[in-house]
Amino acid sequence: MSRYPPGGRPDKVRDAFAGLQATLDDACVPGNCAYVLGRLDDELHRMDRAMKADPKGPGHFPEPIALIAKLDGELGGNRGTMNLEKHKALLIETRDRINTWMQGHPDDYR
Repeated sequence: MSRYPPGGRPDKVRDAFAGLQATLDDACVPGNCAYVLGRLDDELHRMDRAMKADPKGPGHFPEPIALIAKLDGELGGNRGTMNLEKHKALLIETRDRINTWMQGHPDDYR
């Protein structure tokens, strides 16, 4: 499923990164965990699309793209709530590692 913003184009990296950072304070608590993990998965893939469409090219973002590819391999195409909960630690780790990588590349989000 394509989740491009209006106009059919991927977000800019800075906008996608802002969305990913907005998940940093989200907590997976009973009654809210499915939403939080689904949102995190969506934001990671929004980031992936933005990096791949960036004028600098996907080669400029090798580590974040590889981290998302690893996550996708573990999820096996199943984005159902139970599978996201099973891979909760990997979702959070992927987000945190991409956040750290991006903090070292401020030109990409300012």
